Amino acid sequence: MRETLRIEILGVPLDKVTLKQAVTKVEKMLESGKTRIIVTPNAEIIMAAQKNPKLLQAISQADLSLPDGIGVVIASRILGNPLPERIAGFDLMVEMLKIAERYQLSVYLLGGKPGVAEKAAAAIKSKFPGVKIVGTHHGYFDEKEQEKIADKINDVRPHFVFVGMGAPRQELFMTENKDKIHGSIMMGVGGSLDVLAGRVKRAPEWMQKTGFEWLYRLLQEPSRIKRIAKLPLFLVKVAAMRGDKKLET
Repeated sequence: MRETLRIEILGVPLDKVTLKQAVTKVEKMLESGKTRIIVTPNAEIIMAAQKNPKLLQAISQADLSLPDGIGVVIASRILGNPLPERIAGFDLMVEMLKIAERYQLSVYLLGGKPGVAEKAAAAIKSKFPGVKIVGTHHGYFDEKEQEKIADKINDVRPHFVFVGMGAPRQELFMTENKDKIHGSIMMGVGGSLDVLAGRVKRAPEWMQKTGFEWLYRLLQEPSRIKRIAKLPLFLVKVAAMRGDKKLET
């Protein structure tokens, strides 16, 4: 299903699409009736993929890979092949829920601590009454339980499966179970279930639009400083990669 242009940042593929175009692609995925995977790499995930071949492979095999982070967009500009815009995974998830309500489609929520998916489901039903929530399951399970969970998802045949287990677990789960889960669009949504459940607040809209959502999250969770500190290193690596390419030409 490769109809859009892709670029690579440190070997990680990303689709050159806007949010609106991504929504159109989701609608086409629904028409195909086939199992599809959507991932949303940010700078931290791209850095993690440098040391985790399985994560890199999982992202590379996804049907749609979107830049969830202003750092990724900045990196694409450094490389001279700019992505149109940052696409937050939460924003695409909301657009997919709008599609689900419009056509009365079914949704399965997988991830978060016990009870979080159920609270997120209640919030979705409140805001999008037409959405059919056909199942929920927390993200605290081991590999031995994966097959059982895949069977549960197959039993209810949801149109959308939102997997909120963080990287690399959600990407690996989707890739490893793509052939077992039939006809669903699976999307890795990170902490979006926590946001829907009211456990975490998103940054004000102006911070989201200006690329300062990371600062808001840091103020909320100071323990994230080590993760956010990877962003400058990420941009340095990207700049070095561009420099190496220039030397080769």
